[in-house]
Amino acid sequence: MSKQELVVVGKLGATYGIRGWLKIFSYTEEAENIFSYTPWFIHVHGEWKTFSVESWKRHNQGWIVKLDNIEIREEAQVFTNAEIAVPADALPALSDDEFYHRELVGMKVVTSQGYDLGKVTDVLETGSNDVLVVKANLKDAFGQKERLIPFLDEQVIKSIDRAAQRIEVDWDPGF
Repeated sequence: MSKQELVVVGKLGATYGIRGWLKIFSYTEEAENIFSYTPWFIHVHGEWKTFSVESWKRHNQGWIVKLDNIEIREEAQVFTNAEIAVPADALPALSDDEFYHRELVGMKVVTSQGYDLGKVTDVLETGSNDVLVVKANLKDAFGQKERLIPFLDEQVIKSIDRAAQRIEVDWDPGF
């Protein structure tokens, strides 16, 4: 399965105990939701391999997980710091005005006046609001290489068109 069809939803941490358990870091909105996806695709030795969760439980401030057929600490150590992914179509459907970050990456960003600012290359989570990282076009009239545009609905982000892969913003191109 290719990386494009998978969405990373977490990462395995250090081993826990001697029976093959691992700490887990969930990237899902509610950390426990990571366990509702099955199977998991885990990036090991340069490729994505399928695994099922045998068991999981809360431990201190986080979670630990036991993968099927991993019985001892030494077997589990191979998975330390490995990414966990699920098929993109396994994610919940969103309403028309909600977007996954991965959907925004690659969209063209234009101002309300029609100036082409470039394409979204990343979305940063800052705590107060997300920020679009927009790589400017090669011949940007303002000499910009990259812009950071706050994802403030209605204030800055005027519209998002999934079909046209276009985001309209109220933003000064010189900034």
